[in-house]
Amino acid sequence: MKSQHQVILSLGSNQGNRLETIENCIALIHQEIGTVIKVSKLYESPSWGFDSDAFYNCALMMHTTSSASKILSQVLKVEKKLGRVRGVVPGYQSRIIDVDIIAFDEAIINSEKLQIPHPLMQDRKFVLLPIRDLNLDWKHPIFKKNIVELLEFSLDESECKIVQNLKSPLGNIPLEQFNYVAFEGNIGAGKTTLATKIAEDFNAKTVLERFADNPFLPKFYKDQNRYAFPLEMSFLADRYQQLSDDLAQFDLFKDFIVADYHIFKSLIFAKITLADDEYRLYRNLFDIIYKEMPKPDLYVYLYQNSERLLQNIKKRGRSYEQEIPADYLDKINNGYLDYIKSQTELNVLIIDVSDRDFVKNQEDYLFILDEIQKKTNQ
Repeated sequence: MKSQHQVILSLGSNQGNRLETIENCIALIHQEIGTVIKVSKLYESPSWGFDSDAFYNCALMMHTTSSASKILSQVLKVEKKLGRVRGVVPGYQSRIIDVDIIAFDEAIINSEKLQIPHPLMQDRKFVLLPIRDLNLDWKHPIFKKNIVELLEFSLDESECKIVQNLKSPLGNIPLEQFNYVAFEGNIGAGKTTLATKIAEDFNAKTVLERFADNPFLPKFYKDQNRYAFPLEMSFLADRYQQLSDDLAQFDLFKDFIVADYHIFKSLIFAKITLADDEYRLYRNLFDIIYKEMPKPDLYVYLYQNSERLLQNIKKRGRSYEQEIPADYLDKINNGYLDYIKSQTELNVLIIDVSDRDFVKNQEDYLFILDEIQKKTNQ
């Protein structure tokens, strides 16, 4: 399941320090609009449609959950921050920065303010050549042609030459150095959302817990004493089977594996939900299984206080979760933290996200990536 949109932007500048402006624009887009995944080389080309100084141009592909109309408003704000003043004079003009939305997935959008795909992209080599650098699996939804095919049929004969390479903002975060990264957290902490987003941004295979298919879960929240043991046993069996299968299968097209759980969570929850005699039996079986399981190269625990967790649980609206008490969430948090303290060989990173929303706020997501980068550089 893809959670983000793939957006292609074209950047251009022919006033002032063109290189610095382009680099600053890429950084602002990454910080404020969406995660910049790929950046093309920097090109220089003559002005198109009017006589002026030559332009520097590039293209980038970013991931975002925002709508196309919201991206447009955000792009205009970035242009304004960089000093662009949009005049009322019709026609093409020199500009310190110009950002065009070229594509939004493979959608076709025709509104008063926005046309996607960009209606002139196929006529402009300074747009097509940089996009070709991105090496995307994308087809023009109207012409049914990919970028290479659009270039073959383009009538633009203007000279468009490579100036230099440009850095991608994600280049400093070497997540691919790990084979297996696990994101953990309490109920409602956002671990599945974050794991999915990071897998999309860093080309990783996801292993996501299949809790929705567990028939004991709704029953457990209604009668914990009766259904705790079958629930924990069914979770343990399913997690063992899933991790054994998925971690053993190497995906040639993915760089590493991202999971939204580590099997040790089974023991944490069981200790809270089971009676003493049931827990002793469960622990014996778990210890046998745990010895065979691969351990994550990086274990990231997303800490959120119980008040924020309850807000998240209410917001996502699963009926069987709505009566979860705060003290139950406190016990789970304490269970995780006790487990983390006891692990001397596990590469652990704890990130407090109680006051952060890494879905709606790009800066909060980048904060998490920055914490991971600091950990990898230790």
